[in-house]
Amino acid sequence: METCGFRVLAHNSSKDITIMRTVAVMDSHLAYTEAGEGESSVVFLHGSPTSSYIWRNVIPHVADRARILAPDLIGMGASGKPDIGYRFADHARYLDAWFEAMGLEEVVLVGHDWGGALAMDRAARHPGLVRGVALLETFLRPQMWAELPQEVIDHSQALRTPGLGERLLLEENAAIEYALPHPFAIKKGLSPHDHDVYRAPYREPASRRPLLQWPREIPYDREPADVAERMDAYGAWLATSPEVPKLLLTVEEGVGIASPEMVDWARRNIAALEIEGIGPAGHQAPEDQPHAIGQAIAGWLNRHHLLSPARANA
Repeated sequence: METCGFRVLAHNSSKDITIMRTVAVMDSHLAYTEAGEGESSVVFLHGSPTSSYIWRNVIPHVADRARILAPDLIGMGASGKPDIGYRFADHARYLDAWFEAMGLEEVVLVGHDWGGALAMDRAARHPGLVRGVALLETFLRPQMWAELPQEVIDHSQALRTPGLGERLLLEENAAIEYALPHPFAIKKGLSPHDHDVYRAPYREPASRRPLLQWPREIPYDREPADVAERMDAYGAWLATSPEVPKLLLTVEEGVGIASPEMVDWARRNIAALEIEGIGPAGHQAPEDQPHAIGQAIAGWLNRHHLLSPARANA
């Protein structure tokens, strides 16, 4: 493993320093941030078009009680950019290799957006290695086009249209330049510095291929079929794993993807689920409400004794 930089999240303890490292996986490498220490590990998984940077103000709320790890997905953030399709299955394979390279066994998974889907997929395929799952603004199940508002249909179909999607996402970098700072994503706005951090991995059109593929992976009307099948599989696990605590964080007064109807579905269909609101936020909720998210996760970890006893009782 190689240390390639660091960020200071707070200044009240040496444990508040988050180090960015890299580790070789398959034909490339994954970058990840690390903070805290302890017998228990909590892994934070980001979505599109962000990176582990989105967790920077959430991590301090749990870094005093566990080892915190937050990888950048393959092709994203500071991770490598191999010549692959950047399908859902590709991201899962590289994450699996990262978990193996890190020697991680039982962990708590926290996932936002596609990171939530990857967390549920990982839990369904490796149930003995997951102690708990916390989710935020993610894809709990496949959806039909008919369930969506017309503006979402128009936007999603544009990104999936050959040629048009390439122009918007590869040439114009719309995911970073338009979608990310839009109030739908971040209600409070995005500072120029933070925007530059998210912009940095995607300077050239070829580097933006993951941002093109992600919206095409959402299995509306069960296409692509392989992604719908993986969501079915983790949906079955969610429904039949009462031994694994689960937390669903919801935005209030927002325009995120976890609609009230989807939250009601989760309440009826996910075993051992707690639902907690975090206040007004857009889809990229860790930018709007990092402290509410961190406090909710910390409280849930303690309630279910998901940390090592020494840390949980400290």
